[in-house]
Amino acid sequence: MHQYVHGYSDREAERLHDQADAVKELIHHDTWYPAGSRVLEAGCGVGAQTVTLATRSPDATIVAVDHGEDSLDRAKALAAEHGLSNVEFAHADLYQLPYGDAEFDHVFVCFVLEHLTDPVAALEQLRRVLRPGGTLTVIEGDHGSCYWHPETAESLQAWRCLIDVQASLGGNSLIGRQIYPLLSRAGFENIRVSPRMLYMDSSNPKLMDAFVGKTIVPMVEGVRESVLEQALMVQAAWAKGIHDLRRIAEDPEGTFCYTFFKGVSRKSLGGLVSPSTLEKS
Repeated sequence: MHQYVHGYSDREAERLHDQADAVKELIHHDTWYPAGSRVLEAGCGVGAQTVTLATRSPDATIVAVDHGEDSLDRAKALAAEHGLSNVEFAHADLYQLPYGDAEFDHVFVCFVLEHLTDPVAALEQLRRVLRPGGTLTVIEGDHGSCYWHPETAESLQAWRCLIDVQASLGGNSLIGRQIYPLLSRAGFENIRVSPRMLYMDSSNPKLMDAFVGKTIVPMVEGVRESVLEQALMVQAAWAKGIHDLRRIAEDPEGTFCYTFFKGVSRKSLGGLVSPSTLEKS
């Protein structure tokens, strides 16, 4: 189905939680679900987004699914730690969801499509289980949107290696810019996509540390073995690239910018849906 480029280590689980905390308000501030809603979170992983979904919509039922048993165990433990009672977890293949047609009022998928070899097929499955009039929310990053200062040749090359390694596994870390056409190809209508830019500098050291130091740098470091095996960079250049990326979070003149893309669409009832009705879904 797919290979997760970042692996399944304890450090990766920690990175996912750091990332979720750093971008929580940016991507979640306009997503909540009404009381009584049944919401499918597709590809919940270790539960980093699940906690926010369940907390922001306490009277909705979140059904969080993933194909990885170990990840599900981590997600269950996290939900229990937060005392969440409105979450159900299940093992599921996104290409063959074990649910009937139109079982869910809403679907949420975050940082998942980039890892799939056939994201349209997965979206078609999500559309199948979504009731007419229900919403789908998709959030993805786009590594091509990323830039920083100070910029060095080695830091640029290391970042490019992350993109190339993910592509070699059948994934697409540039998928954020493709949300609209992917949703359209999967049969969704009333699609709205909004960019969510995250900019930081030394005036916000907490964000700089959380996103660059604890999210971006570990994410790039995670492909080291593949980079060296594929001879995409030599060891010395790779080490300098990682050093230069890490330095951004420590340099008083360091800046970093990254853009996420959030797409919201509604499964058609056969008539028109006012775009304004998508804002709070």
